[in-house]
This record gives sequence, structure tokens and C-alpha cells, in this order.
Amino acid sequence: MRIWIDFGNSPHVPFFRALVTEFERRGHSVETTARAFAQTVELAHAAGFTPEVIGTHGGHKLSGKARMLVNRAWNLAHWARGRRFDLAVSHNSHEHILAAWASRLRSVTLMDYEHHPANHFSFRLASRVIVPRAFPDEVLRRCGASPRKVRKYDGIKEDVYLADFMPDPRFAETLAALGVQPSDILVVARTPADFALYHRFENQLFEELLDHLSARPGVKLIALARTHEQREQMAARHAAANVIWPREALDGSSLVAAADLVVSAGGTMNREAAALGVPAATTFAGRWAAVDEELVREGRLLRISSREDLAGLRVEKKPDPRARRALNVRTEVADLILDQW
Repeated sequence: MRIWIDFGNSPHVPFFRALVTEFERRGHSVETTARAFAQTVELAHAAGFTPEVIGTHGGHKLSGKARMLVNRAWNLAHWARGRRFDLAVSHNSHEHILAAWASRLRSVTLMDYEHHPANHFSFRLASRVIVPRAFPDEVLRRCGASPRKVRKYDGIKEDVYLADFMPDPRFAETLAALGVQPSDILVVARTPADFALYHRFENQLFEELLDHLSARPGVKLIALARTHEQREQMAARHAAANVIWPREALDGSSLVAAADLVVSAGGTMNREAAALGVPAATTFAGRWAAVDEELVREGRLLRISSREDLAGLRVEKKPDPRARRALNVRTEVADLILDQW
């Protein structure tokens, strides 16, 4: 088949990089598009992709998001016309799903967060919906994903690209250039997605966390913003000498593997840490995903919901990692995407 993949956000790149290798091993060909948002395009190029860059983010307002969705979907459909794709695949890239639907092209969407408002839209238009086994059946029904189009896989999406991950041995040079030494307690913090449709609230606890961590002796804190604007605003408020705000995209998987603690106000980076056996904590203040609840029960993720939780957070050199090594998940997900078309 000729497969069209769309990178709508930064975490989609490593996820699909692993799957594209599997698709090509089975004889399929792939072309990619990407949205100019966060570090998506930069990471895609670093991963060896040459995506057609179409569209950007719609901003904070719902009206801007709606205009972006329609405009980008139209431009995606126009770009895809005549390329004779057999299948469109994305991790809930709404414009991509709409473009495929309008082009009468079969589409697959993958998703792991059941509380995203746009699931009602994407699940109805997609030909197939693939979710982790922990994803609630009741949400699938409510969002219009009929049983005939739903497929479930074991594990989490981060297992797809991290189950056999080996850190880049040269990454220590990158850390040294940022001022991080092997003796430092390395904490990686990911800011809230305060522009996202599912994140329409303040997250003051995360900023308190940055102040708390930056005051700890022996800590180097690499803080990863989601956009240039967010980076400039938050770096101005949190400018301690041991807080590093990188301007360039880093190898996220190697960074997580090197960390002694990962703390995120989102989801993907915490689950990457859980997959690699790195201590992880979350300050996410929205409705929790079932996959994250499962990681908490497994002891792989700590929830921080109060100042008392924050004060009790252990900040130390990590013990030997206890990685998940769920090696079957990549093949299982590829099978669910490709089979029975």
C-alpha cells in the first residue's frame, strides 16, 4: 500500500518512525506531511523524514482552532490529490482525518487520551480507531466509534518506539554542552500544553514545582517548553542558574533515559519515562487518562496534586532503571493498522 502519515505534534515523530520501519519492512511505501508546530518539523527532519509542511497551530481561541482545522484539512486534501494513497494514518490528527474523509480515503486514527473533546469528531470520521486496551469502551461508544471499527492493543503507545531503545552514547556530550555533569541530579520537566483543546485551565502547581526543584542542591533542571512563546514567558519567570531552557530540539528519548526524574504537566514524556523505567511524576490537572491510572497502579508514575505531594517528592540519583521492554507492542500495532484492508 501507499500510506500517508501526518505528524500533527512532536510526539508523533518517534512513534511513527518506529512504525514506518515496520511498514517498509513489509513492502509498503510511506509519504509524510507535518504541521509547523512546536518542534514537530525539526524532529521529523532529524528522524530522516522530509515531510511536506502544511499548516500551523490555530492558537488559544476555539474560533482560531476551527479555522485552522478547515483550512489545513483543505490544503492537505489538495496536496494528497493524485498521489493515489491507499491509507491515511495519524495519531488523532483531526485535519488529516477530515482530509481523508473528504477524499474518500480510508483512514486510521490512534489515540490514548479518552477525554479529548475532538474524539467525538475524529472517531466518527475515521475508518478504524486503534486505542490501548485500558481505553474505556463507554467513551468509544459515546464518541461514535462503533465496535466494528475499534481495535485495541496491549501496553502504551510509548512501548512502540521505546521497548528496544538504546540511548545515544554521544548524548552525554549534548548534556555537557548544556552544563549538565554526570554528578548532577538531572531533572527533566515538560511544561503544560496550555494551548490545547483539552487543557483549558491554569496549572499553577507546575510553576511551583519549577521553583521547588531549582532550589534543591545538586539539581540541574532541563525545562522543555512546547512553543517558542511559552519558552520565553516561562524562562523569564524561572531564571535560576540551574534551570536550562534549551532553544533547540533535543533527542527526547535519550534525554528521558539520562534523567534521574521526569516531571511533566502533560502525558507523553511521563509515559516515556515509565516505559524506560525512569522515575516519573505528573502535575497534570485535567481529567486523567486510563493508561496513566494504570501506570500509577504499577508504581511507574507518581501523581502530584498538592503542595504536600510536592514537598514529599524524592529528588535523587535514580536507581537502576526497570524498563517495561514490551517488545510485542510495535508488531501488534502495525498489524492492527495494516491488516484486513
